[in-house]
Amino acid sequence: MTNSRRRKGLTVASALLGGVLVLSACSGGDDDASGSDGGNDSSQSKVDEAAAKKTSEAQIKITPKDGSDNASINNSAAVTVSKGTLTDVSMTTADGTAVKGEISADKLSWKPSGQLERSTTYKLTAEAKDSDGRVAHENASFTTVSPTNSFIGTFTPDDGTTVGVGMPVSINFDKAITNKAAVQKGITVSSTSGQEVVCHWFNANRMDCRPDDYWQENSTVTLKLALDGVEGASGVYGVQQKTVTFKIGRNQVTYVDAKTKQMKVTQDGKTVKTIPISAGAPDNKTYEGRMVISEKFKETRMNGATVGFTDDDGKGEYDIKDVPHAMRLTTSGTFVHGNYWGAKSIFGSVNTSHGCVGLSDTKGANDPNTPGAWFYNSSIIGDVVVVQNTGDKTVSPDNGLNGWNMSWADWKAGSAV
Repeated sequence: MTNSRRRKGLTVASALLGGVLVLSACSGGDDDASGSDGGNDSSQSKVDEAAAKKTSEAQIKITPKDGSDNASINNSAAVTVSKGTLTDVSMTTADGTAVKGEISADKLSWKPSGQLERSTTYKLTAEAKDSDGRVAHENASFTTVSPTNSFIGTFTPDDGTTVGVGMPVSINFDKAITNKAAVQKGITVSSTSGQEVVCHWFNANRMDCRPDDYWQENSTVTLKLALDGVEGASGVYGVQQKTVTFKIGRNQVTYVDAKTKQMKVTQDGKTVKTIPISAGAPDNKTYEGRMVISEKFKETRMNGATVGFTDDDGKGEYDIKDVPHAMRLTTSGTFVHGNYWGAKSIFGSVNTSHGCVGLSDTKGANDPNTPGAWFYNSSIIGDVVVVQNTGDKTVSPDNGLNGWNMSWADWKAGSAV
């Protein structure tokens, strides 16, 4: 009986203990169920905190944005970083060709070493580290503006040259410009002389800039092109961003008198030499007006067929393959040049040319003592040649660099700003 009761007691105790154990297990489950959000938040918070510790604080920015097109060839491909420093930047074309670039000394930025190419797709990858050494990555791809959607201005004179007092800044655009004001505002021309400079549009593709009177000798002229991104016509943008400087030399102006058949060369207003010439014959008079030397050739070919002087067979009335000491005055073909084929007696006595101004010279252009050689060696691009008393019309201002044949009021009227 006692043993039986003892076994029952143990059974009850075991049941109670088991119940407590089960109840404890269920109670714990109930606690988890009733507070499951709190328990998971704590765990997730720890995960997020750990992940955050592994994420770099460095923030990389690439411009232009990924997928951009019509991007600038001057200002694109800039990489900057905040809250960190750049450790590596790689730029390639779509075919894998590497593009040179350099990370700045403070390691906060990167840019290409040179100008980009038009109509080209580039890929950029950048890497940076924050102060704890954690690495961040960024990449982008963009395409630069195409030739079809961009314009370029070819300008004269060239950077670093020394030119005569009559040399205008002349810019020829490879696309017709309809938004002339915007383009003109992106171009500035200034001189150390302080002269006011105004630009004049001859047409949709050409703009020249000059002061009221000739440039002051020994001054320096600066041309600034800030055309990058400027919309010159609908969907057509500028790509140039550069500064050009050139120097004005001594003041040389030459006066050609077709009536007296003499040429007077002046420097700083004083006559330094008088040379006998032969200008255009009565049937082919030389243009009158102020003209600017735009090109110089020690020797060049002159074929009448290229400027409309042909015989009955369609061949040029003349074709001289070695014209010495030739200097261009107009686009249409007016030159001051040496003449070795004419009799020496014509110079100073009769006008015989097809419109050019001829000076006595020798074949081969190697004799420095001829009038043609002297004038050639004494002249520079941009010098002024004033032709008078020919009986012909005044040269058109846009026929060569000859805007000086337009009044200042008319010149300013051609400005778009």
